[in-house]
Amino acid sequence: MFFLESVAIAFTLLSVYLTGRQIIWCWPLSMVSVSLYALIFYDTRLYAEIGLQGFYFVLAIYGWWSWQHGTEENGELRVTLTTNTRRVALLSVATFSGLLLGQTLSHYTSASLPFLDSMLASFSITTQWMQTRKLLESWLVWLILDVFYISMFLYKKLYLTAGMYTVFLVLAAIGYANWKRSMQDSQSFTSELTA
Repeated sequence: MFFLESVAIAFTLLSVYLTGRQIIWCWPLSMVSVSLYALIFYDTRLYAEIGLQGFYFVLAIYGWWSWQHGTEENGELRVTLTTNTRRVALLSVATFSGLLLGQTLSHYTSASLPFLDSMLASFSITTQWMQTRKLLESWLVWLILDVFYISMFLYKKLYLTAGMYTVFLVLAAIGYANWKRSMQDSQSFTSELTA
């Protein structure tokens, strides 16, 4: 399991780094990493995390397409902030889904940490979708989620993966800074065009 976890970590870190740099190859690398992690989480009975990897795979396909094709309005998909209405909707959907999945896993499976695992999985799906749409706040949510993931993986003795999520904290901060700069540059460019 050590070798598989090491390879999965390498692919995942590279994928997250490329996401922060807005390099489209982050998405196919993500497909490889989530496939490997599905096997790892099966072995450790983190069933919500297995399902999460399936969602990540689908979102990676969507993210690859979305980043490649941009938007109908202006072509290129640019980093933006989301609306307050969308923030509330995303928070509500993630919370409800996490509670429902946690309840299901706690009653019908031998899942370890069913509610924590489910809430993290639900919020991760939501946050990953935010990244496919280049919503700046996604990096801030990842910072919060990474702290909880580190704790869960330490508890499950997945020390390498906990270490990877510690690196994710740094990459999320860098990704946020890069995307914020990109958004500001885009806004400055748009302002110059309309002036």
